Amino acid sequence: MSDNFLPYGRQSIAEDDIEAVVDVLKSDWLTTGPAVSDFETAFRSATAAPHALACSNGTTALHLALAGLGIGEGDVCIVPAITFLATANAALFCGAEVVFCDVDADTGLMTQAHLEEALGRAGDRAAAVLPVHLAGQAVDMAAISSIARTAQLRVVEDACHALGTVHAGLPVGACHHSDAATFSFHPVKTIAAGEGGMVTTRDAVLAQRIARLRSHGMERSPEHLERGADEPWWYEMQSLGWNYRLTDIQAALARSQLKRLDQFKRARQALAQRYDEALAELAPHILPIRRTPDTDACLHLYPVRIDFEAVGVTRAELMNALRQRGVGTQVHYIPLYKQPFYRQRYGQTALDGAERYYAHTLSLPLYAGLDADAPDRVVNALSEVLGL
Repeated sequence: MSDNFLPYGRQSIAEDDIEAVVDVLKSDWLTTGPAVSDFETAFRSATAAPHALACSNGTTALHLALAGLGIGEGDVCIVPAITFLATANAALFCGAEVVFCDVDADTGLMTQAHLEEALGRAGDRAAAVLPVHLAGQAVDMAAISSIARTAQLRVVEDACHALGTVHAGLPVGACHHSDAATFSFHPVKTIAAGEGGMVTTRDAVLAQRIARLRSHGMERSPEHLERGADEPWWYEMQSLGWNYRLTDIQAALARSQLKRLDQFKRARQALAQRYDEALAELAPHILPIRRTPDTDACLHLYPVRIDFEAVGVTRAELMNALRQRGVGTQVHYIPLYKQPFYRQRYGQTALDGAERYYAHTLSLPLYAGLDADAPDRVVNALSEVLGL
């Protein structure tokens, strides 16, 4: 791959990040050490959440949140059809089943109306809803929460795309309208740890439960032990848990990256604005994704809507032609119900908004280290391939 190839996303690593990792490598603690708690403290500040619990990746964050809330066999979780596999898989890890929810065809986001429709299909087994802040745009959580409270649903925000986004004056992850929110620190996300995840919540009891679950269900705090504190070696497995811990190496990298969250957000917003301006020349054949109101978004992705029928080029043809011109693209996402596993489990499904969103979406390169003139290069390549 040439040096001037533009992937759809990548990490942005600085010398400070490298030094932070090296410091941990030279320390006594490679895991279960102070770097993890330091990162959690900083993350609480960044999201205005009282509790933040680091874990091994965004998938385990989702699993921990649902397991901590007691989601299990006999329950149904409502999941938007447009999301990554992990959002639905986490429900199945807990023994629950999934009902796929439709989304807005222009944003890919779950709305109040879509949740109400999905509830009708889920019936009285509905136990939780997992709204996804796709591409960094925020779902209207106040509206979702209103429906969820009436239906007695637990609410877990899949915020893996949305670190740094502020909606209605609240940072995504503050959990004023949810039980928990989950984040990912995969290299293409806004901050990177290689792999890493976080659960935020306002519920102290839930936070304590998740802290146990991420480390084998094990408790060491004397005040929470059945036998008391007279035996300093004593620990208790109080529930079945997993090893979902984050290492200090990863935590140090993520903490260092978090210090530049505002910088990353400004860079992404400037690039998105330049894309918006350049794409105006290709309207109506190519349009930016519709922005959600009252949202100061830290975009993780830059999806566009393309009328492939009107331009006379298939998505595969366009992606291949752009790649030949040094531009990487991706599709976020294939509706989950199209996956063989879920199709075999739940039968053939088609949701109108999800189908229309999927049919027209393509993600263009967006990351903090992208050159300021890169959007012009990408749009010029689009124009050349499509003859617009």
